[in-house]
Amino acid sequence: MRRGTRRGRCAALLTAAVAVSLGAAGCTAGPGAQDDGRASTAPVPERSHSAAPASGPVLAVKVDNVRAARPQTGLEDADVVYAEPVEAGLSRLMAIYATELPESVGPVRSARESDLELLGQFDRPVLAFSGAQSKLLPIIDKAPLRAEPASEDSDAYARAGDRQAPHNLYLRPDELLGKPSGAAALTTGFTYGKAPAGGRAESSHTVRYPSASFAFTWSGSRDRWLVSMDGSPARTADGGRLAPATVVVQHVRLRESDFRDFRGSNSPYVESVGSGEAEVLRDGRVYDATWKRGAAEDGTTFTTGDGKPLNFAEGQVWVVFAGRS
Repeated sequence: MRRGTRRGRCAALLTAAVAVSLGAAGCTAGPGAQDDGRASTAPVPERSHSAAPASGPVLAVKVDNVRAARPQTGLEDADVVYAEPVEAGLSRLMAIYATELPESVGPVRSARESDLELLGQFDRPVLAFSGAQSKLLPIIDKAPLRAEPASEDSDAYARAGDRQAPHNLYLRPDELLGKPSGAAALTTGFTYGKAPAGGRAESSHTVRYPSASFAFTWSGSRDRWLVSMDGSPARTADGGRLAPATVVVQHVRLRESDFRDFRGSNSPYVESVGSGEAEVLRDGRVYDATWKRGAAEDGTTFTTGDGKPLNFAEGQVWVVFAGRS
């Protein structure tokens, strides 16, 4: 049976220092702080998508994406990065790890209701997040995943002393997963291989939210798309560039959820189940595609106009959810 009853965890926000060092993240014990008012230049290595069996679940980490949170730590090691709209037209990221676990990831932020639908494609994923609204916590508790919120008794989290809260919470992945689970855990529905015929040459592509933006510029020397966010180059903690091999702009329905932040702004619900249009960026070209996901338990398929699978390039994938009219 694919799903079972998951272990409950205390979902209180981190309100005191967590005594653990994260090394590369530069984290030290420091005063905790509440979250955002909710109740609570080396090339990116290519990853093999061989049929090696999965040894465990994927790790999903909710990552802050406002200017004060950048540069983030550990995004370059993710297999998939999802970009999603949140309150007030801003954006947040969810990084998925299966083939590699970095030393640290962050800054870690809070979960949203639509994250649960998105994560339904994986077999009992581990979700690391800083907290959530009190009314959402029981829903998370019932979801088919292993929730790992930040709490005072968790050795997996620490506050960085050189950043202001709430943009200073970092995760130590090896405290949650002893080792990478393997590519077989990436049940995303994506296919990888030779590029389809057609497409159109495009050197850059931009996606705009009301208060945030993502731009992807093709680098022929690196065979990667260089990421910019909110008009500035998106860098790794050591100064390199975030550079996925494939970028997907997935047009989805956005609706109001039942949740609002402490300012009264509604938290948009990203409907990742259904079908619609998409643009797939790879090898300096853009391909028009159709996406389909029949149920939360399914991965998402991307097909060309003739109905054939649209292969992604080997390497990291970014999926940017964009609202459709």
